[in-house]
Amino acid sequence: MKKKIFTSLGLMSGTSMDGVDLSVIKSDGYDEFTSIFNTYREFDKDLYKELISIRNKISDAKDLKIYLNDLDDVEKKFTLFNGKIISELTQNMKEEIDLIGFHGQTIFHNSKDKISKQLGDGKLLSILIRKIVVNNFRKNDLNNGGQGAPLTPIFHNLISKLIKYNFNIEFPISIINIGGITNVTQIINCVNNLNQNFFAYDIAPGNCLIDEWVRKHTNLKYDKDGNYAKSGKVDNLILNQAIENFEIKSFENSLDVNDFDLSFAKGLSFEDGCATLTKFTAFLISNGLKMISKKDNIFSKNLIFCGGGRKNNFLVKSIKEFLDDGSLKINDIDDYNFDGNFIESQAFAFLAIRSHLNLPISFPNTTRCNVAISGGEIQKNF
Repeated sequence: MKKKIFTSLGLMSGTSMDGVDLSVIKSDGYDEFTSIFNTYREFDKDLYKELISIRNKISDAKDLKIYLNDLDDVEKKFTLFNGKIISELTQNMKEEIDLIGFHGQTIFHNSKDKISKQLGDGKLLSILIRKIVVNNFRKNDLNNGGQGAPLTPIFHNLISKLIKYNFNIEFPISIINIGGITNVTQIINCVNNLNQNFFAYDIAPGNCLIDEWVRKHTNLKYDKDGNYAKSGKVDNLILNQAIENFEIKSFENSLDVNDFDLSFAKGLSFEDGCATLTKFTAFLISNGLKMISKKDNIFSKNLIFCGGGRKNNFLVKSIKEFLDDGSLKINDIDDYNFDGNFIESQAFAFLAIRSHLNLPISFPNTTRCNVAISGGEIQKNF
C-alpha cells in the first residue's frame, strides 16, 4: 500500500536569534522527500532585542520561574510573528499545508536536569493559522532518558540515502551541522535498521561564541564569511591556554550555548578576538570529529557541512587544517543539491510528519534515550 504524502511546513529559529527559516516539503515521513520552497524572514528590531535580552537573563532553571511573565510576553510576540509569516507565505500556495513543525526559539537547555525551554505557543499558532501544529519536540525524549538533542539525525539519514542515490558517494558519511552548536550524524550505509545505522552527537560550539563576540563589539549579528576573523591575528598563547583549560570529556551529553564562555578572549581587539575564537571553535569541532570516529570505529571519508557556519570560510579552512587528513572529501551539502541554510527547517517539517504518524524521531544512538521513541505535541485548535 502506497504511503500518504504530506505537505509539511517547518519553522526553525536558531541560536543567532536573527530570524526564522521556513521550509515547505513533501514527504511520507519515511523515504520520500521533495523540497517545495525555502525562505528566511528576519525578526523586526524590537523582537530581536527582546529575544536576546530574555535569553541573557536565563542562566539556570530558577530564572525560568523568576522571569515567567517576561517569557510569556516574548513568547506571544514570537508566536504572532511566526503566524504572520506563515499566513503571508502560504496564501498563494497551490498545495494545502497538512502540518506545521514549529521548533520554537530555544532559550534554555539543560539535559542533566531534563529541561529544554523553547519559546513558541503551538496552541496559539494553530488557532492563528488554522492548521495542525506539532511542537515541543524535545519533551518526550527528555522524559525517556534522552538528552533532548540532536533531533535532526533521522532527517540526515534520509538525506544520505538521497545523496548516495544521486551522486553515488561512499559510505560512511558524516553530516556536520554548524549552527549555534555543532552536531554530527555518522551514517554507516543505506540500510533501514534505524537503531544501528546512524550515530549522532553534539560535539562543540558552532557559531555561538563568534556570534556573541560580534554582538558585544558591533551592531552586527555575525562575522559574515569569517572576514573579521580573517583580518585578525590569532593569539596562540590565549588559544592554547583555552584549549588546555577546556575539554569535552564525553559526547554523551547534549550541549547548550551556556556551556561555553568567551571570557578568555577578553582584552583582545575585535578582529583578533574573532580570529582566536574561530580557531578555538575549529579545534573543538575537529577534535570532536576525531574522538567520536575512534569511539564508534566509524571513519567517514565524506564529510558534508551544513548550517550557517559552513559559510564562515575562516572556520571551515581552520577545521580542515586541524583535521590534517588529505584523504577526506569535505563538501558543502549545497554541492549535492540541498540548500545548507534550510536543513534544520526542513528537518522539523519532516519530524512533524513522523510525529503525526507516531514514528520514532529519537534513538538511543542519537539522543541516548532508552528506546526509539516518537515526540512532539500535536495541537489542533480550530
